[in-house]
Amino acid sequence: MANTTFNGPVRSQNGFQSISINSTTGAVTVNATFGAATSVTDLTATNVTATNLVFTDQNHPTKAALTATATLSAAQVATGYITVTSATAVTLTLPTGTSLGTAIGATQGTVLELYIDNTASTSSGAVTVAVATNGILSSAAADTPGSFGDLTIPVGATGLARFTIMFSSATAYVFTRTA
Repeated sequence: MANTTFNGPVRSQNGFQSISINSTTGAVTVNATFGAATSVTDLTATNVTATNLVFTDQNHPTKAALTATATLSAAQVATGYITVTSATAVTLTLPTGTSLGTAIGATQGTVLELYIDNTASTSSGAVTVAVATNGILSSAAADTPGSFGDLTIPVGATGLARFTIMFSSATAYVFTRTA
């Protein structure tokens, strides 16, 4: 069957399926079903680049777990979720803009959300975040350090923070606390 291009919405009452057909046996395999309960049964990274990949899932199946002061790797930050468990104060230094930008294929305008979870730390285990080379605090963070610039995450039930990392180039980012 030929490819068909539509100009306007394509609608179905029963959903859509992406399939493949085995050229030898003719067996049909359903790769993905799109409908009210969308599911993806086979996802591969063929031809996926940072320019055509959009992260929308905030479940963070991969998390970085830390127990002490550290300079975070680009891979740890790229997970989008860091848990800390410590009985003492911890400082987490973000990777350089070059390192993080390279790891995620950043360009000007790339945005990465970073969650830091300090709810499991005890007593004086507050977490402080520090930016590295080619990372700067946004003007909102610099102007209002008690909110957007609050880089300390307390222990316990209120020990959750969300930060936004916005790239001004492929190798430099602006850092702001957003929750």
